[in-house]
Amino acid sequence: MVDPGEAATPSAAVSSPWDDIPDDFFLFASISSPCPPPAPAPILCTSPSPPQALRSSFTSTHSASAYFSDSLHHAESIHPSHSLPALSAASRSAAADVWHPPPGPHHSNSLPEFSASVSESHVHRPPPSNSVRADRPPPLELRPRPPRESQAGTALRALACFASPASGTSTHLWAAGDAGVRVWDLADAFRSPTSRRRWGDEASAPFRESRRTPPALCLVADPGRGVVWSGHTDGRIMAWSADRGPEAGECIGWDAHRGPVFALAISPYGDLWSGSEGGIIKVWYGEAIEKSLALQREEKCKTSLLVERSFVDLWIMVSDGGACPLPAVDVKLLLSDNSRSKVWSAGYLSFALWDSRTKELLKVVNVNGQVDSRFDVIAGQDSYGHETKENLFSSPKKDKARSPVNFFQRSRNALLGAADAVRRVAAKAGLGDDTQRIEALAMSMNGMIWTGSANGSLSQWDGCGNRLQEFQHHPSSVQSIAIFGTKLWVGYMDGNIQLLDLEGNLLGGWTAHSSSPILSMTVGSSYIFTLAGHGGVSGWNLSSPGPTDSILHSELMEKETSYKNIEYIKVLVCSWNVGQEKASYESLRAWLKFPTAEVGVVVVGLQEVEMGAGFLAMSAAKETVGLEGSPNGEWWLDAIGKILKGHSFERVGSRQMAGLLTAVWVKTNLKCSVGDIDNAAVACGLGRAIGNKGAVGLRMRIHDRSICFVNCHFAAHMEAVSRRNEDFEHVFRTMAFATPSSGLLTTSISSSAGQLLRANGSRIPELSDTDMIVFLGDFNYRLYDISYDDAMSLVSRRCFDWLRKNDQLRVEMSSGRVFQGLREAHFKFPPTYKFEKHKAGLSGYRCKNVLSGTILILMRADNIPELLIPGTLV
Repeated sequence: MVDPGEAATPSAAVSSPWDDIPDDFFLFASISSPCPPPAPAPILCTSPSPPQALRSSFTSTHSASAYFSDSLHHAESIHPSHSLPALSAASRSAAADVWHPPPGPHHSNSLPEFSASVSESHVHRPPPSNSVRADRPPPLELRPRPPRESQAGTALRALACFASPASGTSTHLWAAGDAGVRVWDLADAFRSPTSRRRWGDEASAPFRESRRTPPALCLVADPGRGVVWSGHTDGRIMAWSADRGPEAGECIGWDAHRGPVFALAISPYGDLWSGSEGGIIKVWYGEAIEKSLALQREEKCKTSLLVERSFVDLWIMVSDGGACPLPAVDVKLLLSDNSRSKVWSAGYLSFALWDSRTKELLKVVNVNGQVDSRFDVIAGQDSYGHETKENLFSSPKKDKARSPVNFFQRSRNALLGAADAVRRVAAKAGLGDDTQRIEALAMSMNGMIWTGSANGSLSQWDGCGNRLQEFQHHPSSVQSIAIFGTKLWVGYMDGNIQLLDLEGNLLGGWTAHSSSPILSMTVGSSYIFTLAGHGGVSGWNLSSPGPTDSILHSELMEKETSYKNIEYIKVLVCSWNVGQEKASYESLRAWLKFPTAEVGVVVVGLQEVEMGAGFLAMSAAKETVGLEGSPNGEWWLDAIGKILKGHSFERVGSRQMAGLLTAVWVKTNLKCSVGDIDNAAVACGLGRAIGNKGAVGLRMRIHDRSICFVNCHFAAHMEAVSRRNEDFEHVFRTMAFATPSSGLLTTSISSSAGQLLRANGSRIPELSDTDMIVFLGDFNYRLYDISYDDAMSLVSRRCFDWLRKNDQLRVEMSSGRVFQGLREAHFKFPPTYKFEKHKAGLSGYRCKNVLSGTILILMRADNIPELLIPGTLV
């Protein structure tokens, strides 16, 4: 064996006492047939360590590497998929079992695998994430989920359907985003893109898009004028021709607000209402808009100024003596009640009702249905009509001084204004009752107004602003509401949709976008379209749930071979306790075992990259402020990266906590299919705060399938079995992945609202919400009840089956106390703990230490959906 810090000689790199060990083997996630035979649960895997990897220092440097393969499925449509057979009750209750690889050339080198027991009280099983599932209707994937990294500067925020006056049906779906607006012709929803799209839109249905504009936040369709209006972050309002499309440029645009435009609405009189920050609402007169739209393009620059000046500022109009009955919070929602000639505006915790003809403020109520006291005070002292009030505000100062409002009333108004300012600051700082925050507003065909709150409650109001009923069908925050006919669709923060009737009764529901908020919903062309926080757009048939869903399920399952291809990818997983050493270039090449053409992903987990009390204390302090890394860690990343760069690999993510370091490289041609890369770290050292023991994880999506790699270093010493089990439990329960700050989603979502919840309301570990999870690292489980001499004798005769019977980890897994539901391959290499420098083979084992295979690579891949490249069904 060769010291990691020394250069390997050619002979050392070629020959070894264990050269007959297979170079690689597969730990796989195979795809079952529609009626698969029963099979046991997920897998945990250890691979034979390359000969050159079995090297160590006196600080017990040890390593292992493993290959496992996975099947990637390319779909051209609404993509169904199968999963591995579910674990039967008998299999779950049984102790460990042997999982044999299925037949097939891709699994010819696979090893049998040891399957740990599964406890019903644990959730160490992947979530159901097949695209076509029995528990939800088949969706029309207008825009399949794009990688998060591809959405920087192009994220979508709102949807609107345009009803063509000629046909009377909604035929175009418009979307507002950070790059401008785009539109899908729903007649082309099942066609493949005609040209190459940008990253993230390769599988989207054909669409047209505008020139790049400031980010658009809201949309409203105006069928009467044949335009779609958009509000932007820079305060501009733009109109887009529905006939010519967004690529023809905006019909008209002007600077409407000093701040962003959050909401738009069209009144029955053709006026355009817009809401902005600080409670500002402006009304733009329909006559000026129509005149501007009727003029030629070259004259619209002049008429834009006319529209820009023809407005009413409702905040100024309703203010009196320095006090305003409106709360000074952002106006996020506007709704026009055409049947009653009213407009609703919603802020943080209150509503305002307006007369859409006179622009008069009719009522201000809070979320509990109580009339705001500020409105009562001002309404009681206001004996003037609308015209008198306009004259009062425009009169000279000496005339205003003779106003009947006395000194005490003015003083009271000033105090109310000061209190309003305090409310505004508290609202922006999130100091109010966050659980009652208004998130959605819609009107049903019977004239009832529906609102959704951050606590998941739905409220029903009559047209006069009186709250009638409140309903609670789901604990997650309501994000959007859509109504069509006698049905009401509610979209939640956790990605669920619920279907209600107009009486508030629950009719059904399903998970539309797993763990991603439904930001916007709209109805068009017999579909209800949903926009998820990750950027995916799906259409759900208005008749769902219904009998047609089962017919579609059956048809899609029968014809899956016509739109699905299978591609196998090897993933090389390597683990090495480097004992604060640095390896030579030749040693690293031998350890990684390149070239291997089939490998598409390389995962490296290192332990004890850098140690010492001073370093650990500094690392813990850096973690508290979001900093990480060390000189040794950077050296290892650079050294491994140089080797992998020569084989067309690029690093996509890394995470270091103290001495633990995890990094992932992918093939260049696979990089565009990899995204949503998150990282996490959990300390298990002193007081669960020091990172000498713990875990670091990297989570990513490959073709819409989530895979997580967790590099662990658990408690040492023979007797610390319970502590090692506790370390694993702590890592599994508390690991929370941090999404890189990219500014893609700036909605007002409370952090607690997005947590994964069980039916009873308890929090689900994030590692449970992963299709595949691989644990690797230095677990420190030892061989017990065996002497050093006996162990050496068994190793020299390669009797590894006897060693496995004395493995602490196997015993704990069999009893269901650790790594529940994971699988580990039947290793065919000697134990990796402990070695001395410069000593190869059996002579390298450190005396008086019982041999152990502490470096392990374990995997869970039960119920794995096929990895899909979504597209459009032809």
